[in-house]
Amino acid sequence: MPKIISAMQRALGASGPLAGKKLVVTAGGTQEPLDPVRYIGNRSSGKMGYAIAEEAFYAGADVTLISGAASIKPPYGIEVVYVGTTREMEQAVRGAVADADALVMAAAVADYAPREVSEQKIKKSEGGLTIDLEQNPDILAGLSEMSLPNLVRVGFAAETQNLLDNAKQKLDKKKLDMIVANEAVASIGADSSVLLLVNRDGNVEDLPPMPKSESARVIVERLANLLRQKAGANGS
Repeated sequence: MPKIISAMQRALGASGPLAGKKLVVTAGGTQEPLDPVRYIGNRSSGKMGYAIAEEAFYAGADVTLISGAASIKPPYGIEVVYVGTTREMEQAVRGAVADADALVMAAAVADYAPREVSEQKIKKSEGGLTIDLEQNPDILAGLSEMSLPNLVRVGFAAETQNLLDNAKQKLDKKKLDMIVANEAVASIGADSSVLLLVNRDGNVEDLPPMPKSESARVIVERLANLLRQKAGANGS
């Protein structure tokens, strides 16, 4: 989007539903190196996370976008922190949420990483190659170690089966306020999405197929509602 149009939309949203709020959004895929030229990664394009960051910015929020590998340019006017691995993303998130109002964890984070990284390119040899993997930290679950009672947390669940059940389990396990569930094969890298929004109160909203830019607008609207509810519960 041209910079002048982005600036105008930001000006129009200066008193929007997220005015005065600080948001942290993660996007893209993390990459776990095997050697200097190869890595374990995924097909995430970053489109959804970038769209959410942009919509939140237009709604008046101060947005920090923490981005792994992505195939698109960053939105105009938004602070972007680039990371490579899951552990790098974890460090960046922990630093950014210390004074944030909300975290939207839209990144496709690698669950596992090679236990050892070769200093030199791994050469082809006879037979197969065995890679020993270790589990990466769970960024959202790990935030429970920090004192962040007022932080609204939104996670994503990309699944290939049992979409709603798996999303509800993640919602509870990670102590989220809302989780956005999507069918992984159809959504990752695509321009459109079909989403389920599941709230901690048990409400499930089934969104129709729509471009990710429109899905992002709905997610930001629901996030604004969650922030208002949190503020009301705290009497502020």
